[in-house]
Amino acid sequence: MDPLIELRGVCRRYQVGAGTVIALEGASLHVDPGEFMVVLGPSGSGKTTLLNLIGALDSPSEGTIRVAGIEITHLSPRELFEFRRHTVSFIFQSFNIFPGLTAIENVQFAIDVAGDRRSASAMDVLASVGLEDRADHFPHELSGGEQQRVAIARALATDNPVMLADEPTGELDFATGVQILELLRSQATSDRAVLVVTHNREISRVADRVVELSSGRIVADGPPIGGRAAISDLRW
Repeated sequence: MDPLIELRGVCRRYQVGAGTVIALEGASLHVDPGEFMVVLGPSGSGKTTLLNLIGALDSPSEGTIRVAGIEITHLSPRELFEFRRHTVSFIFQSFNIFPGLTAIENVQFAIDVAGDRRSASAMDVLASVGLEDRADHFPHELSGGEQQRVAIARALATDNPVMLADEPTGELDFATGVQILELLRSQATSDRAVLVVTHNREISRVADRVVELSSGRIVADGPPIGGRAAISDLRW
């Protein structure tokens, strides 16, 4: 089985004034379909940079990235648009939902852009994150946690083979966070992989695999220490 995601010798460096900031250095990994992987590390370790590179929101300084059989390192702007549209669903830490659209319109927009023909409606997806009674509310009428759930519903609404989630439980209370983790883990099917970025080591206990970053380098890659825990066993 070919990897769904493959990175080889990926580096990302930024010029800041006269100096160079190394966000990611020598990252090599592969992710198979069906994996629920947690990318763990403190702030500034390179977690979000890694997700942005896989999602083609940023380009590597060195190395190659292949996602769903597509070498994304040198795609044209049009090809990048099509890649993001049909291959990657992204849950942003900053939500990135449209302020002028209601919750249900935000989810429907994602479905329309992806050209998805799934039987599940935008309302069904909102209900899966507990927001059916807030469907007609605009983002400024929602709490931070509710806005995060709209962002998650938008990603859940499409059938893209890669789902990338940047701190998806950061604005959520424990009970809602557990519900969302259960939803995200259920999305790691035979033809889809889910990558969750977090600084919360407790969340990494429910992963199939944990990749740990420190100062821009992968320092560990394997199953959770002690084996995978049930989501009901989490405490944070």
